[in-house]
Amino acid sequence: MSPSRPARPTEPAELAAYAAALEAQLDARDAELRAKDLMIEKLKLQLAVLKRARFGRSSEKLERDIEQLELLLGELEENQAERQARRTAPADVVRQAPVRRPLPDHLPREVLRHEPPAACPECGATGVSKLGEDQREVLEYVPAHFKVVVHVRPKVSCRTCETIRQAPMPPLPIERGVPGPKLLAHVAVAKYADHLPLYRQSEIYQRSGVELDRSTLADWIGRLGALLAPLAAEIGRHARAGPSLHADDTPAPVLDPGRGKTKTGRLWTLVRDERPWGSRAPPAAFYLYSPDRRGEHAEALLGSCRGFLHADGYAGFNTLYAPDPKTATPRLVEVACWAHARRKLYDVHLATASPAAEEALARIAELFAIEAGISGRGPAERLAVRQQRTVPLLEQLRLFLDDTLARISAKSSLAGAIRYARTRWAALCRFTTDGRLEMSNNAAERAIRPLALGRKNYLFAGSDAGGERAAILYTLIQTAKLNGLDPEAYLADVIDRIADHPASRIGELLPWSWAAATQQQAA
Repeated sequence: MSPSRPARPTEPAELAAYAAALEAQLDARDAELRAKDLMIEKLKLQLAVLKRARFGRSSEKLERDIEQLELLLGELEENQAERQARRTAPADVVRQAPVRRPLPDHLPREVLRHEPPAACPECGATGVSKLGEDQREVLEYVPAHFKVVVHVRPKVSCRTCETIRQAPMPPLPIERGVPGPKLLAHVAVAKYADHLPLYRQSEIYQRSGVELDRSTLADWIGRLGALLAPLAAEIGRHARAGPSLHADDTPAPVLDPGRGKTKTGRLWTLVRDERPWGSRAPPAAFYLYSPDRRGEHAEALLGSCRGFLHADGYAGFNTLYAPDPKTATPRLVEVACWAHARRKLYDVHLATASPAAEEALARIAELFAIEAGISGRGPAERLAVRQQRTVPLLEQLRLFLDDTLARISAKSSLAGAIRYARTRWAALCRFTTDGRLEMSNNAAERAIRPLALGRKNYLFAGSDAGGERAAILYTLIQTAKLNGLDPEAYLADVIDRIADHPASRIGELLPWSWAAATQQQAA
């Protein structure tokens, strides 16, 4: 028998109070439901992140799922904050103050003093004694703004010999052009680092009352590419000199006016990053554009390189792994990527929930965990750990994959994923033979990711020349970021100096040289 409810009131005043109480209960339950919805989305996001951590490098689908969950979670949190702001809190409810991170020390401080009235509002006396003061920091944003720099060069004449003298005009990045170095750097970084197309930048600048047509910005970027090409080439020479390299490529849609549609070019990246094995060699990411994916472009990117190459199974690299006719040794030794092998197993697990695929992923995750623990250590120590811990796990994984392959259909997707790993097994295990090698090609994957983000916004490049120009700017921006620099500050200074900088000293403008010189000047 259900519990009896109190009789509903009949008097108008009592009815009004009763309705108000019911409304308060409904509001409380709605708030509770919204809080639970928020908690559910948080748990979903945490679960997705944990899956990525467990199974190694995440697939593109899992990355998209995490991004969507973060967007949804942000929307729910914004809605909750708005409801809290609109809701009038009871006077007797004491809210716990949120724990906020301290604001960065490097930010400039503007002090606004709020002085009390000079005269006491109680008695009118003007004599006061200071007891102390309270301070509260508020983070504010100052919008970017334009300014006009006027170069004034007085002319003077010698009274004795009547010689006229005038200081020379400082060289401009674009001869007889309007833009200064900082503006050019901002436009380039906004396009190639923040993925903001030029037509959108033009609209943003218009809000500040500055008319800069897209065609004008495009002209600046074109001239900037020509100006910076020697510096990008120097970064390429540094990258190619590394003993252990990472390479990858990604599609780059390009307009093809003759056919009235787009064609598919390629942007290649070559990464030298020796920080995981404790080397002090500066990291660099060099990019190269090609109108197609023929093997000759892989040769152009890597033909002069010697050592080890981390890459995927692209057949265009095979000629680089072949023995050199002059020395009878391979120019490059292949180091296959476990992230690629893991991704194929992950896709099978995602589609079929295969226990065997899940077991293989868990075993691969153990290998990645060992690598995370030795990152940054010297080659000898990394090699010793791998020989002791990784090699036995790899042998167990090989036996597991072979046993699974013998028990399943040869036409299944799981069999295809296992064969992908087994046919590349020697190259997949090569990282256990040298402490300078990596288990995956993630260094190149990270260098490719900004290009994929930009492709979503640009949709296509205007021409093959636009692809080559993008490779130059990506080389400078991404290498600056790898070296911990603000790419806009770096580019602004380089653009200001490179026009009359001696070609024989181009190395002084490389990101790591520039950073060292900047630190010395600051000291």
